[in-house]
Amino acid sequence: MAHYFHSGVCVTPKRGDLLISEPFLPDPNFERTVVLMCENNEDGSIGFILNKPSLVNLGDVFEDLDNFNKKLLVGGPVQQDSMHFIHRSLSTVDGGTRIGEGIFWGGNFEKLRILMQENRVDPADVLYFLGYSGWAPGQLDEELRENSWIVSPAATAAQVFDLDPELLWQEVLKNMGGKYRMFSNYPTDPRLN
Repeated sequence: MAHYFHSGVCVTPKRGDLLISEPFLPDPNFERTVVLMCENNEDGSIGFILNKPSLVNLGDVFEDLDNFNKKLLVGGPVQQDSMHFIHRSLSTVDGGTRIGEGIFWGGNFEKLRILMQENRVDPADVLYFLGYSGWAPGQLDEELRENSWIVSPAATAAQVFDLDPELLWQEVLKNMGGKYRMFSNYPTDPRLN
């Protein structure tokens, strides 16, 4: 299970936490990304990038949902031929897993699809992902020791669903305060500073 040492205190990223990439992470899959942790245990870790829009709309994938011109997000580099979703309401979608307060992962997609066709779901309440971010046992531990990630505990539904993905990385860091506020203003290319 991954642990993060912050000021000498051990913090274990858990379901519902955010992983924020450090400002100059060299991996293009995770440059300036915010990942919602959905699972972190002895078998590994799974999450979804919240701020990496794809070039594909939901209606491009499901013709019967062409009224939803919402971009699918790139959830991560693993199995990008698979689709996943998170949402705000367990009562809307049966069988989802609670990730945090007002944040649920998965559930009965066919029921959700019918509700969407009938315009009974607000598009802002559901995020769809192509692929996911995954770490083998011990892999996230190593990345945390290398300071590749900053952990922000207990994501809010407002952070996940309401913030503009283009501004999410910067806003989460800014709201963490202290040195993280300073990180939020780092230019993408340090030579431009």
